[in-house]
Order: sequence, then C-alpha cells, then structure tokens
Amino acid sequence: MNEAIYARSWLILSFVVIVLDQVTKWLAESMLQFHQPVAVFPMFNLTLVHNSGAAFSFLSDAGGWQRWFFIILAVIVSTMVFQWLWRLRSTERLHAAALALILGGALGNLIDRVINGYVIDFIDMYYETYHWPVFNIADSAITIGVILLIIDLMFIPKKTASQD
Repeated sequence: MNEAIYARSWLILSFVVIVLDQVTKWLAESMLQFHQPVAVFPMFNLTLVHNSGAAFSFLSDAGGWQRWFFIILAVIVSTMVFQWLWRLRSTERLHAAALALILGGALGNLIDRVINGYVIDFIDMYYETYHWPVFNIADSAITIGVILLIIDLMFIPKKTASQD
C-alpha cells in the first residue's frame, strides 16, 4: 500500500476521535449543570467542568496567559505527531493507531481552547471520596494513544533495515 494513502487512512481515526469528543462535549454543555455531578453508576459521574489548564488542571489559575501557551503547544505537538504519522511504514499499525489517537485528542482539546479559552471536561471517575481529575474523550484518546505508543516502542520487536 502507498505510504501516503496508509497515513491518510489513519487520519480517519483521528477525525472520529475529534467528532466523538466534540459531540460529547456539546451534549455535556447542553445537558449538565456546571459542577453538579450526575450519578451514572457507582464510581462514575458526569460532571461538567471547564479546565483552562492542562492535564490535572495544571496551570489552570495562571491568569490567562496559559490559554495561548497551550494553544501554541498543541499546534506544535499536533504538527509533529502528524508528520511522524505520515512517515510511518504500512507495517507499523500499532504505532499508527497510537499516533492517530494522540493527534485526534490533541486537536479535540485544541478546538475547545481556541473557541472557549478552556477545555470542556465531564467524565468523573471516583472511588469512595477520591475523585480522579475530570476528563473527556480527547483526554482518553491521548492516554490510550500514549499507552499504545509505549507498548509499541518498548515491547514490540522491530525489524532492522536488512529484514525489510
């Protein structure tokens, strides 16, 4: 398969992540009250929050400059991930899936930052009184993508140039 066509096919996964992320955020904004948890089942709530920081609300109280910092960072990272994905061989499926998930998640959160100045989060996982930081579909895609990338880079044997 042509490598460019192969890379483009993985961009479909990125697009699906972006669409799912934006639709679920729109639903959360439409149906949930800000900071009012809705119990779905034990250990899982839907809770609408706005995160102007990064993961775990890092820098959320920084005064506003962080919006532009995270927008620029997301554009740079997304560009690098896109180029990395574009250069993969068609045999590197797990690697491509990981990068496509990361790219889709990064772009999903970038859309929020550009439009709103913050990221919409709504998935609230907890155990007893401990709540994991509220997150969204884009965050999940990034996390799954990073885990798959680590697995691929650390545990999947690679062919050398002479084996191709």
